[in-house]
Amino acid sequence: MRRYLTPCALWLLGCLVAAGSHAHGAGAPAPASAQGQAAGRLSIQLNNDRMTLAITKVPQVYLYGVIDADAPQRFESMVAEGKIPRGSDIYLNASSGDLRAGMALGRLFRKDAMVTHLGTPRRSRLAAKVSKTATCAGACSYAYFGGLYRWSPTGSDRFGLPSGHAMAAQAPEDVAAYLKEMGIDLGPFTTTLATSRDPVVWLTTDQLISAGLANNARLPLTVRSLLVSPAPSVTLDQVDRNGRHRLVIQCRPGQLTITSFDMVGAAAAREILRRGTRAYIEINRQETLLQPPGGARVVNDSLTMMHTYPPTQIGHLLLAHTIGAWVDGKNKSFRNGFVFELDPVREDLKKYFSACWKAAPWPTD
Repeated sequence: MRRYLTPCALWLLGCLVAAGSHAHGAGAPAPASAQGQAAGRLSIQLNNDRMTLAITKVPQVYLYGVIDADAPQRFESMVAEGKIPRGSDIYLNASSGDLRAGMALGRLFRKDAMVTHLGTPRRSRLAAKVSKTATCAGACSYAYFGGLYRWSPTGSDRFGLPSGHAMAAQAPEDVAAYLKEMGIDLGPFTTTLATSRDPVVWLTTDQLISAGLANNARLPLTVRSLLVSPAPSVTLDQVDRNGRHRLVIQCRPGQLTITSFDMVGAAAAREILRRGTRAYIEINRQETLLQPPGGARVVNDSLTMMHTYPPTQIGHLLLAHTIGAWVDGKNKSFRNGFVFELDPVREDLKKYFSACWKAAPWPTD
């Protein structure tokens, strides 16, 4: 979803979602093109109507049916023709198919930084009633891993990996190379996959997220620390499909500052600043530090703010699960910013705050 929406856009978005991947609304616009409608082949439905592009800026591409050996070639031809541009949203719904074709699709997705979801295609009200539940298993699961950004399943959608029993007659060496290429580690599920006698091992949303198989449109948070006196600092960086985001935390004797950088481009940053009336830091999803009016500013391609954090609250900050920086306005539909999940970098933060204490011991509550 894009960063700021007018009330009209929100209404349109509601209509789109109601007609979208998890609900087939009445009167949904017909797809621009579809390929592979024959039984036993992967169907490709391209939604690039005006409503879709007004909200998402890129087409929504639905792949459903059986992933056949020729599916990657059909998909690639649509990319070459410009019908499926870089960064498109790919919705998957396939429970069987050719494993190598699934990996070939995944490589095409990764090449053009596409975003993978589970979802069923939109239908017009005249179309035959179909299930709203999307299933992605076997070859589809490997195609899903090709997404640079991978959204976890929602609602009743199901995601499954082929077990070792099901993989025995296929090409485990090719699969291992592909997973390494995509940066996917199935280590947490090794035992389950190896011992299951069922052809598919179904994973929950929590399992997908905790293992990093789904990233919900964000690449992993990175940490750079400078642990030297008199002003140790730590920099947190994350890239998502909206841009790069950064927080710099620096401690000095009696003072801790948090500086945020939302690198969305100069034009977007100026628009956010124009529409925003409040800027603040959120800790554990709770508004914590309100920036004085005029505190936010545009620097190069970033919207940036500096906040002074009470030294007596350093323990609370150390134990926080999330930290974010936000701008919102009088219109409740406008809210722009980002949030970092801190648990994966907990040990780095402990080392940083230890360096802060050594550089300048602070009072506590």
